[in-house]
Amino acid sequence: MTATTYKTFETELRVRPDDIDMYQHVHNSKYFDYVQAARYEQMDVNYGMSMEAFLQRGLGWLVRAVHIVYKRPLLMGDYFIVQTSVEDISKKSCRVRFSIVIKASGKVSADGWFDFVMIDMKTGKSLTIPEDIIVHYTQFVAG
Repeated sequence: MTATTYKTFETELRVRPDDIDMYQHVHNSKYFDYVQAARYEQMDVNYGMSMEAFLQRGLGWLVRAVHIVYKRPLLMGDYFIVQTSVEDISKKSCRVRFSIVIKASGKVSADGWFDFVMIDMKTGKSLTIPEDIIVHYTQFVAG
């Protein structure tokens, strides 16, 4: 069985002074923020289904699990590219893979994945991902 490969989208960001920790590189928690910021933009610009569109339907995406591997630090002023792609989407969850690449060197600073579940915004409880959303994402299969 062949796994489905989805398109990869990119967002360029820059390290800000308030991202720096006492060791003079980006604090580990900021990498989560970078991926979330890129996904927010990409949902609207690349997928044509913004976070606001989900919220209007009373739906939200909640992080269930995250795995991140730190490979080399981001430093003050660095430009970097956040690359993301859907790895898998099912009725229960959506896994998004990411890489954060230092623009000047082309080397990976960090990579990993996020698992998201869909929730009902009124109750906060998880939901089955509606079929129209799963179908929408299938148009972004690489090929």
